[in-house]
Amino acid sequence: MKSAFARNAIVLGMLSAIGPFAIDMYLPAFPVIARELHADVGAVQMSLTSFFLAVAICQLIYGPVSDRVGRKPPLYFGLVLFIVGGIGCSFAQSAGTLIAFRFLQGVGACATMVITRAVIRDLHTGAEAARLIATSMLVLSVSPILAPLAGSALTEFFSWRIIFWAIVGIGLAGLVIVASLLPETRKPGTITGGIGHVLRTYRDLFKDRHFLGLVFMGGLGQASFFAYLAGSSVVFIEHFGLSPSRYSLVFAANAIAFIGGAQFNSTLMRRFGAERVVRAALAAFASLTTLLCVITLAGVDNAYVLWGLLFVAFGSLGLVIPSTAVLALESHGPVAGTASALMGTLQLGTGATVIVLVSAFFDGTSRSMVLAIAACGLTAFALSRKVLRPRTYP
Repeated sequence: MKSAFARNAIVLGMLSAIGPFAIDMYLPAFPVIARELHADVGAVQMSLTSFFLAVAICQLIYGPVSDRVGRKPPLYFGLVLFIVGGIGCSFAQSAGTLIAFRFLQGVGACATMVITRAVIRDLHTGAEAARLIATSMLVLSVSPILAPLAGSALTEFFSWRIIFWAIVGIGLAGLVIVASLLPETRKPGTITGGIGHVLRTYRDLFKDRHFLGLVFMGGLGQASFFAYLAGSSVVFIEHFGLSPSRYSLVFAANAIAFIGGAQFNSTLMRRFGAERVVRAALAAFASLTTLLCVITLAGVDNAYVLWGLLFVAFGSLGLVIPSTAVLALESHGPVAGTASALMGTLQLGTGATVIVLVSAFFDGTSRSMVLAIAACGLTAFALSRKVLRPRTYP
């Protein structure tokens, strides 16, 4: 039993890491890509936005399809698109072409993001689901640690285009993993329903205020990290003067804080209840990011202050996103793929909107990024006070 749990965690973690790897690996190359394509940084940031928009939109398709035909066939389809998109990005000669192929790559990566959540719900609920998420995130943690470092190394010694060939290799590895290591978790006989059933399911989910509240709490938490994704490379490299490799270490540290916080999730859920954990973690996150916003607007412009406060804040955020996902899907097991799809679409749509705002108001400093992160934290905390009621988790 323990060996099967560990294997599932490793496999799901590796598949979940494919999309983040495709995001994190090229972040240190933003300034270089902008110069070579004769575009401004905002245009290159739009390639990140297009990736997220593709993932947000296509989850609405992948989720119901995976409920109907099983989890594995859509994964094969998505990984092939992911590989084609990566090849296109490597040959891009303009920002517009890069944005288009990143969108295609996002369409493919979407499958690994939405379906892995549905697989977790197929296998477990409650604290055990949170433990599987947390354990798989240990595998996922390789992405924010190694991806920026690998991307910065490739940028310093080779062309940024090599980064996308490396991402293609990751997609090929994903195909092998799905074919050889991932079991089909959608039971035969439960895969039913046509377009009418799908639309009715989405209608019912939109009427579920508790579900939507949890989705947007997690979505605003993700959006704050997306704001960091969009602005951090330019802020730390161009504004504060860090080398790409030093920026990669800063980025990895904050990601480790997030993943480290998630490891305490299932234990805290059992002891205090998931709702209480989310409320407390969002209170801490909102307080820390508001403090960072105040001192930044007051004129404190220091890389170590920015990094330090975000490190602690993202650690508390690591308790929020897994817990809200478990709570949102808990009562929707028969339509876990569809519910996971809607959750992902709403969350990534929120994140993409925040990225657009950060890029639009970017002035070369950390102000727009910090303002967006603080606004997300405060809104998520206010939402948690409305939606959640503390209870003990069984």
